Amino acid sequence: MTERSRRPIAVFDIDNTLAGTAHRQRFLERAPRDWDAFFAAAPHDPPIAEGIALAVAAAEESEVVYLTGRPERCRRDTLDWLAAHGLPEGRLHMRRNADRRPARHTKLEVLGRLAERREVRVLVDDDDMVCDAAERAGFTVVRARWADRSAVLEQAQEGEGRS
Repeated sequence: MTERSRRPIAVFDIDNTLAGTAHRQRFLERAPRDWDAFFAAAPHDPPIAEGIALAVAAAEESEVVYLTGRPERCRRDTLDWLAAHGLPEGRLHMRRNADRRPARHTKLEVLGRLAERREVRVLVDDDDMVCDAAERAGFTVVRARWADRSAVLEQAQEGEGRS
């Protein structure tokens, strides 16, 4: 077993944890919601300093893993964004393009699989329902409170299974 594989895992959400999404909320505030435009604007997300600093610090003792509700079709843009903002390299777990289950279900499923093989030291996420479910499952959680809350995004994450 290598040193890397023995290290615990620190799991980070992206939207409103590492990346600010306020500039693209307008695409969700109209009917019908413009999901293509919402995700197309993601490469222009500003980094959130508090989240970035926490991920960089976590990488000193843990392997960083990214867990997002973004659909798989956004993988290239997401990886490019992470690299452009100096985030540690790490595996990226994304929602299948057609998966519309609430984030609290999809993310807990991935956390459970990760925990079968390695110690999950922490989950850092802004979604209260995800954080609540993770805590109930026994995971240590840091609630990302450094971005403005968005009721539209919360509904999308939980009600529509979109982000």
